[in-house]
Amino acid sequence: MSRTSETRIALVTGGGRGIGAEICRRLAKDGYAVGVNYRSDDAAASQVVDEIRSSGGSARTFRADVGREAEVLAMFAEVGEQLGTITALVNNAGIVAPQSKLADMRADRIAAIFQTNAIGALFCCREAVRRMSMRTGGQGGGIVNVSSVAARTGAPNEYIDYAASKGALDSVTRGLATEVANEGIRVNGVRPGFIYTDMHADGGEPGRVDRLASSIPLQRGGQPEEVANAIAWLLSDEASYVTGSIIEVAGGR
Repeated sequence: MSRTSETRIALVTGGGRGIGAEICRRLAKDGYAVGVNYRSDDAAASQVVDEIRSSGGSARTFRADVGREAEVLAMFAEVGEQLGTITALVNNAGIVAPQSKLADMRADRIAAIFQTNAIGALFCCREAVRRMSMRTGGQGGGIVNVSSVAARTGAPNEYIDYAASKGALDSVTRGLATEVANEGIRVNGVRPGFIYTDMHADGGEPGRVDRLASSIPLQRGGQPEEVANAIAWLLSDEASYVTGSIIEVAGGR
């Protein structure tokens, strides 16, 4: 692709499936060249890229575990070489472990959750700011952190560790938004509720959304594209006066 100062380049972590894949498709539709980050599933990430390219968009895969600093550094360098200077980052990569009460959680489980969901997002935010900041010659840009309604509810009896990691991510959103507001960078977040994705199977209950649908004011689970739409708006010029905000995409829960 031709790289110009007007080129919009987005990196979406965890872009190979679920909400991440829909974010990639939506941003490509909006004219971004999209970096589809993934950790291990080559086939899924490649399929997302193939779909984008078949629709006339531009995308490439970038394999990296965001919880490993060296891999994040290598990924951002590769994105710069292959696509150009990043103008949008969506921190979507996240993991969950099987449902459990805190009393039964092992230390290695808790550490792994935080390493990906919170520390990994900090690594990616740092590298994005280093490239976007107008203070250091960048074009500015936008960052959206994908949190969870669990950050507010605490996810008792199921995912307190996951909820805590997303609460940390909300703190990153609000603090970083203030820190870089005068550097041409807007930082916002979204908190999805019960969305139909494979993550629930990772937690041991594939049908979790249907089980809990009656507790949602809108009486249904959400679709990944509904989250992607909110993220696309936050990154758009229509949201030019929005920073430090977190949008709930949770059906009123």
